[in-house]
Amino acid sequence: MTPSPAFRTDRYELTMVDAAISSGTADRECMFEAFARRLPAGRRYGIVAGTGRLLELIRQFRFTTAELTWLSENSVVRTPTLDYLADYAFSGNVWGYQEGEAYFPGSPLLLVESTFAEGVILETLILSVLNYDISVASAAARMVSVSLGRPIAEMGSRRTNEHSAVAAARAAFIAGFSATSNLEAGRQWGLPTMGTAAHSFVLLHDSEEEAFQAQVDAFGAATTLLVDTYDVPAGIALAVKVAGTRLGSIRIDSGDLPTVVAAARAQLDSLGAVNTKITVTSDLDEYSIAALSASPVDAFGVGTSVVTGSGEPAAGLVYKLVAHKGLDDDWISVAKTSAAKLSIGGRKNALRRVDAVGTAQEEIVLLGEGPGAGPGAEARVNSPSGLERALIVPLIVDGTVEERYLGSAGTVRARAHNASVMQELPIEAFRLGRGEAVIPTTYR
Repeated sequence: MTPSPAFRTDRYELTMVDAAISSGTADRECMFEAFARRLPAGRRYGIVAGTGRLLELIRQFRFTTAELTWLSENSVVRTPTLDYLADYAFSGNVWGYQEGEAYFPGSPLLLVESTFAEGVILETLILSVLNYDISVASAAARMVSVSLGRPIAEMGSRRTNEHSAVAAARAAFIAGFSATSNLEAGRQWGLPTMGTAAHSFVLLHDSEEEAFQAQVDAFGAATTLLVDTYDVPAGIALAVKVAGTRLGSIRIDSGDLPTVVAAARAQLDSLGAVNTKITVTSDLDEYSIAALSASPVDAFGVGTSVVTGSGEPAAGLVYKLVAHKGLDDDWISVAKTSAAKLSIGGRKNALRRVDAVGTAQEEIVLLGEGPGAGPGAEARVNSPSGLERALIVPLIVDGTVEERYLGSAGTVRARAHNASVMQELPIEAFRLGRGEAVIPTTYR
């Protein structure tokens, strides 16, 4: 049985519900919004990821006897709140940017319309999923953009915890990575998996040649042989000797990569292995991948950098109450005004203005026009300022999750959407140098 995600939360969410039940405000209709005030330093865009995971977790969000007993025994909330939590099931509406979409400062990425109690209790779950998955997808997208179409495999499971390893593999795949080394990600999300052997396999054998022979015997000449355990030129010579010129690939995991790769390509060609590919690993990030753009690399493997968001392990999203209904049933805008943490209240919608050739020019946040009030995200409408693409889609309607965003099919959908969105960004978005968001966010 899948454990309930109800305790993936902070205590203060339950104590707020407890106090709101006492004050009679727990059932007040509210609008919460997840957004980023700014992008991580130097980034020019971000990529939405984690939505499919989050929707499934919200659907599973229940307080079972185990959770309720613990809350009671530890005096976290009082009896009326325990009774409320026993029947908890999210019944509101959620809208948001499609998974795989680009976003910018102020983009209303997720909009939750529900009672205060139903919506506030999801804060930590929403932020923990989106902040991590978005950080991974945003870093992965930068790596893909400088790989010049060469495949990149995610192989960072050993550099993060066992749960985030699976989430990271999915987020990187949405952003354009070709495969993952993580088997659970393959099983759970239908991702392509890859992997052959590590240095320990070579060291196990009495010689490098014996190790290569064992691998070729098991997997055939099309396998990938790791050639840098001892000496790269000697390893390449042995790899071709054992597998022949039909050797699928060699992997290089150390050294001055541009120099080593160039020499490896020349050596492979001189040995007649002209179709043998070169895969490079070794603590790569977007900068080292870009530095290899002119090198004869055929594929990359990235670990630590992608699962840590390439130095930005959290995307900086916040989750704020932006509106609630008053006594006359009208929506009232509310917002923080504290220094450096200003937020803009009100129900919102969002559009992206593109020019005649389909290049994004502006992120437009519509104030006072709630989600669902305008065209769906597939719509493109002409305006005096250009073509505007609607960005908000329904994700949960009256408590029912939109199935098309879930599971492996939802992951493939998000990957395809991301590929389309990346074609829309201005060329300046792909500069790795520090800079501001590539398009402005305006409010109207």
